[in-house]
Amino acid sequence: MKKIFKIFSLVSLICLSLTGCKKQRTKLVIGIDASFPPMSFMQDGKITGFDVELAAEVAKRMNLEFEAKPIDWKNKDKEMQQGTIDCIWSGFTILEEREKQYAFTKPYLSNEQILVLNNDTDITSLSQVKNFVIGCQSYSSAENAINASPSFYSSVKSIIYSDDYLKALEDLKDRKVDGIVMDSVVAKYLITVADEPFVIIDEPLAHENYGIGFKKGKEGEELRNQVWQTLQQMQHDGTVTAISIKWF
Repeated sequence: MKKIFKIFSLVSLICLSLTGCKKQRTKLVIGIDASFPPMSFMQDGKITGFDVELAAEVAKRMNLEFEAKPIDWKNKDKEMQQGTIDCIWSGFTILEEREKQYAFTKPYLSNEQILVLNNDTDITSLSQVKNFVIGCQSYSSAENAINASPSFYSSVKSIIYSDDYLKALEDLKDRKVDGIVMDSVVAKYLITVADEPFVIIDEPLAHENYGIGFKKGKEGEELRNQVWQTLQQMQHDGTVTAISIKWF
């Protein structure tokens, strides 16, 4: 009996000291911006959207419980570091500075940062923008695009930052801002599906790609690889196309 107890004690010590004995993953928690249609947003009291449906199907195929967790976008890095989410999957643009912090998948969707105006405007190009008050989401790719475009930045009178795009669009409707820089996939969805009274200036400020961002390190990169492999399977069997048609 003593010998058996010693064996179990030794096994316990080994499991405590080796990462190979870590707990089996049972759940996939994605961090989302819940005001980012059609990628991730609230509809009839439930979280839905293109990214949410993709992620839910990935989790199902990986035999994992699924949760889409709304986060404050400006605190996304903290959420990841604290381990409250497993990845950010919500129209997350792959940027050079972000690649220093996140283990990204390959791109799964192309996007542009564009200027949105009220539909009674006479403006048809970025060169016509003079002394505009521009709205954008704080800590977003739109903010990066504005800062990276010297000619556009110098033509702007001021920038009003919002916590989310829906608030920014309300400011545009109310004439509190003259225009909004935002993701084209969101703007096109709102104009074509929600019939919002906006127009898009065809000339983009920036071209970009969406990816799924995981925590750097062995565990995060292994999960990234498993998710990406599953997503590729969904692409091959037509699931991604079906979900794309539904939302776009």
